[in-house]
Amino acid sequence: MTDRSSDDALLDAARTLDAADPLQGHLDAFADAPGVTAYLDGNSLGRPLRDIPDKLAAFVRDDWGTRLIRSWDEQWMALPMELGDRIGRVALGAAAGQTVVADSTSVLIYKLMRAALRQAQGPNGAKAQGPNGAKAQGPNGAKAQGPNGAKAQGPNRDEGQGRRTEIVIEAGNFPTDRFLAEGVAAETGMTLRWIEPDPVLGVTVADVEAVVSDRTALVSLSHVDYRSGALADMPAITAAVHDAGALMMWDLCHSVGVVPMQLDEWGVDMAVGCTYKYLNGGPGSPAFAYLRRDLQGVLRQPIQGWWSAADIFAMGPEYEPSSDIRQLLSGTPPVTSMLAMQGMLDLIEQSTIEAVRAKSQSLTDLAVRAYDELLAPIGVRLLSPRDSALRGGHVTIGHPAFRAVTARLWADGIIPDFRFPDGIRLGLSPLSTSHRETVTGVLAVRDALESDDR
Repeated sequence: MTDRSSDDALLDAARTLDAADPLQGHLDAFADAPGVTAYLDGNSLGRPLRDIPDKLAAFVRDDWGTRLIRSWDEQWMALPMELGDRIGRVALGAAAGQTVVADSTSVLIYKLMRAALRQAQGPNGAKAQGPNGAKAQGPNGAKAQGPNGAKAQGPNRDEGQGRRTEIVIEAGNFPTDRFLAEGVAAETGMTLRWIEPDPVLGVTVADVEAVVSDRTALVSLSHVDYRSGALADMPAITAAVHDAGALMMWDLCHSVGVVPMQLDEWGVDMAVGCTYKYLNGGPGSPAFAYLRRDLQGVLRQPIQGWWSAADIFAMGPEYEPSSDIRQLLSGTPPVTSMLAMQGMLDLIEQSTIEAVRAKSQSLTDLAVRAYDELLAPIGVRLLSPRDSALRGGHVTIGHPAFRAVTARLWADGIIPDFRFPDGIRLGLSPLSTSHRETVTGVLAVRDALESDDR
């Protein structure tokens, strides 16, 4: 039986941290979940804001019910771009005109992967050349460049030997990213190169530098590892990919809304993220895509729907894509599903993403302390980086009994997230999670494990 002497000390520490938390007042903005004592799965599905039912009712009554189709002209036509700009400003470090809300994460990853590889293969599908092939260029022949003049395609793209025939991706990346890369590679004749990093510390600059070459067309990685929570060094990795002459795409699903970033400053080419985790958009809320401004009109996405046409209502015989970020749209956007996230963006903007990150680190640090005192002595493994600077918004712990333990916790109103084969993720969404809730959850894991042992 584990010594219970540290329980009160942990709970006291949590109460002290909550009392000093400048974001504590936002907890009341979220809807109550009857029977739930600790919700530790905000990195999978964020909690709804308390005012969402009234906002949805007002939308049905007014915007849809009263204005009817007129709302398209009055507000909905511009919503994917306006909401994208808000996400860019509040959470991505992206200037206006580079982010759009549309489709699912999977569809947007596919669109950008295919667009990047089409560019790498050159006109009419010809394979992109390494050192003596044609350099990827903007509409007027100018080389695509990052904000500081760094070439998006990297140096020596037009001088050599070899061709851009490889996609680089991490072997343990989220299944959607890996499955899509496999499918796109099969469609385009590309070869996949796999990075196999440390499973706890995640992908490093050295891992990337070891695999990229003048054959690399695209590197696709996650900013925060969905398993361990490891935080990749986005600016340094992006620079290393550009040095190799390739394009860089980031999956931001586990970092947007909880980790500050500067996509423009860091020269990121493309990024995709979901909105139902830390942006609290609700189940199935649409994803967003970022495409750096100088690559718009250079890269061309493959799903040529009417919403991405230069003139949506021309109904002409041939497709001509829009030259701005709207080019990433395809079909009619899911307006109703864009509603819930707007209130969360308000809260993040009021709080600042830097303050959200500070609380996230405080929550995960406390979770690691609770792990050390309560769970390490009974055989639980820490599967996340210890240093909060190297960690996103969740902490993962491992034990062979965790599948059964998770079912027991859910029945008792403690809601973490199980990940195969034996991990529990403690997803701590800063604006809706307290320090006390965090400790309560770890105590419940300890008690469930000891109950199982008995």
